[in-house]
Amino acid sequence: MTDVLSVDERGDDSLLVTSIESKSPKRLSWDRFKRDRFAIAGLGVVVFFLFIAIFAPLITKILGISPNALDRDSLNDYGLPNGRFGGISGKHWLGVEPGTGRDILARLIYGARLSLFVGLVATLISTSLGMVLGLLAGYLRGRVDTFLSRLSDLVMTFPSLILTIALVRPGTQRLEAMGVPEGNPARLTYLMLVTLFFGWVGFFRIVRGQTLALREREFVEAARSSGAGPGHIIFRQIAPNLWGPIIALASMSLPAYVAYEAALSFLGVGIIAPTASWGIMLQDSVHFYRADPTYFFIPGATLFVLVMAFYLLSEGLRDALDPKNDRQQVA
Repeated sequence: MTDVLSVDERGDDSLLVTSIESKSPKRLSWDRFKRDRFAIAGLGVVVFFLFIAIFAPLITKILGISPNALDRDSLNDYGLPNGRFGGISGKHWLGVEPGTGRDILARLIYGARLSLFVGLVATLISTSLGMVLGLLAGYLRGRVDTFLSRLSDLVMTFPSLILTIALVRPGTQRLEAMGVPEGNPARLTYLMLVTLFFGWVGFFRIVRGQTLALREREFVEAARSSGAGPGHIIFRQIAPNLWGPIIALASMSLPAYVAYEAALSFLGVGIIAPTASWGIMLQDSVHFYRADPTYFFIPGATLFVLVMAFYLLSEGLRDALDPKNDRQQVA
């Protein structure tokens, strides 16, 4: 708290004492972020989906629904939901799946749990590996930088989606032979490994570039002159100054991984039914989109809302953590 003395405009000799609060960089970032209404709205939607994902078993138990329970009575003789809008009723708030009668709301809730789990884990491992390698390459330079940079160039040349689809069967079979339980555990492990192989490159390039600039700054030179070792300088001096761009990039990568998992499940190389997945729901809905368009619309709209919320949040974080961005002006 800083005290500032100012003279009254009426010419009075009395002095007025005014208090001006000094704000930390974190406080300034938060002030910029909370002025962005779209980012706040995105944060609210993301928190809502995280809540239902974490408490999915409790929510479905309270509502008396199950993602895998078959309700044949809710279907007509043609296997289509009874009633309008996909069988929406007091028992099934969002209707039921054609052909099975499974509750769509329950499957959406458990699908959110799966999608957010995949997105969070994939983002965490990609961020961690990319950050560590980027710090090492940017600070050590020389052969380490050359090797890691050429390796990142090589990984970027691979068509990630095509390879992921092509190698899903031999990859999961190899994992099962190594002791990973067959079925969805092997599929999830395979997806995590693919994410680890392809996902670190973007974080690596950002961190490497920032580290190359920061290693020449005065505070790094001061730490080096005082006898600090490379480990201390990299992880105690440089790394804390990279959280801004890393958080912004991670918040943009997470919805991409959520959509990626849904796309793979839609193509039949991701999660295996009857496990609830938004991609599987979209794949099944294609066969009924004429007779029951509601079934196609609900999971598609839900995926759109979640991904859009994450992108609005990431845009707000990027602007809040970068005070030089022209889109945000401090009032």
